[in-house]
Amino acid sequence: MKTTSIITGDIINSRNISADAWLPILKTIFNTLGSTPKNWEVYRGDSFQLEVTPKEALKICLLIKSGIKQIANLDVRLAVGIGSKTFDAATITESNGEAFINSGYAFDNLLKKQTLAIKSPWKEVNEELDVSVSLALLVMDDWTANSAEFVHASIQNPKKTQKEMGDILNISQAGISKRRKRAGYEEIMKLENRYRKLITKKIAEL
Repeated sequence: MKTTSIITGDIINSRNISADAWLPILKTIFNTLGSTPKNWEVYRGDSFQLEVTPKEALKICLLIKSGIKQIANLDVRLAVGIGSKTFDAATITESNGEAFINSGYAFDNLLKKQTLAIKSPWKEVNEELDVSVSLALLVMDDWTANSAEFVHASIQNPKKTQKEMGDILNISQAGISKRRKRAGYEEIMKLENRYRKLITKKIAEL
């Protein structure tokens, strides 16, 4: 039985911003991961669900959040559930299993202002990630549009130099350095790397 991960999310403040502003951003990310409705689906206007490999789940969440936060007054709530998939339907919203249950549980139990949670089958992993993610959100929730744009582009171009990133974003190398620091990019990617190692190790032990 394969271990997978399900990301459940919705757009915060979507009623005040036309879907034309944010839906293309989501679809651009989702289309690189698979096809709808098998691998991802947008439903009820501003809610969505997608299946990704467990080790990639946090990176995809960072891509989604940094994509949406480039639009003023918008943010996104995200819940990652890791576990087995026991029923594989033609549409993701009809599939089922531990990963879906964990994702739904994490989403339903997001605290009032919490925007990201991860629930896996492993208690010690959950405990570590709860603390780490909570700290990371202190920075991520305050990303400006410029910070979000930098993070989004950097995740998509991990091997580019600061000069090359400056060319992509049309700003100076000094400007890139400032955005990198202000976004907490280095620290957040350390968390992403730690998450990846934790999850990869646990799945290898199954």
